[in-house]
Amino acid sequence: MPADLVVTNEVVVPASELSWTAVRAGGPGGQNVNKVATKVELRFAPLESRVLSESVCRRLLALAAPRLDAERRIVVTCETTRSQSQNLELARERLAELIRAALVVPKRRRKTRPSAASKRRRLDEKRRTSEKKHARRGGAD
Repeated sequence: MPADLVVTNEVVVPASELSWTAVRAGGPGGQNVNKVATKVELRFAPLESRVLSESVCRRLLALAAPRLDAERRIVVTCETTRSQSQNLELARERLAELIRAALVVPKRRRKTRPSAASKRRRLDEKRRTSEKKHARRGGAD
């Protein structure tokens, strides 16, 4: 297994928490595609990770929901290139991007109320629309 996965300066996922397998890939490659396993499946179990906090883990699982397997591990696949090692590096980078996105704490929404002027504008617009439609009726009430 390659070295540890550096996500940020503060977050480094140990190589022992990552597992990967190589499988045969489809697509271009001629006869080579039938002989060489170049597609890479990288697996990471965030619930078992010692590096990620609980809140980051929850956000990561939500972000990576379509990539989860039955054991709630994130599965990142890559078959972009014809090289197994390049596909592994691309898969590792994709996983790092997912973790980076989960590290960002979303801003809390602050409740706001519409201003008096915005209420007045909305009601004025409703009144104008109503009058316009009333005028289309041709005066028959």
